[in-house]
Amino acid sequence: MLIGQFDGKISIKHQVAFPKKFRQILGDKFIVTKGFEQALMVIAESNWTKVLEDIEESSVTRSSARETKRFLLGGASYIDLDDKGRFILPEYLRMFADLSEEIVFVGQDSYVEIWDKKRWDKYNAELATKIESIAEKLSVSARKEDRNE
Repeated sequence: MLIGQFDGKISIKHQVAFPKKFRQILGDKFIVTKGFEQALMVIAESNWTKVLEDIEESSVTRSSARETKRFLLGGASYIDLDDKGRFILPEYLRMFADLSEEIVFVGQDSYVEIWDKKRWDKYNAELATKIESIAEKLSVSARKEDRNE
């Protein structure tokens, strides 16, 4: 399970050192793609097929399924870590996530997000002020789903 957060930096050569704790779980080959809330998603190559299967389960006739597929697959890049656990972050992904030199890696159970540090700090502070109401909505939604089964 990928949990926690780690600060990082993007070098002048656009290299990023991937946190060792996350490397131990994801391995040294993974996919980086555009994510949600303007973050990047890092997914183990072995888990990428699960993401694709989840997308394929959505009907091709639904525009939201096609658009999600375009967003995730069209924005994806294969990454191989070097012997020091570093990789070069492609320019189009750096631009999408508006990454500055300082970044944050955030564990999300089966994948890792990469955020610009300033944007993460702002987002995380806002999230902390509304997490109770978000959790409440999830609870209500889950109860509705249970009743419908």
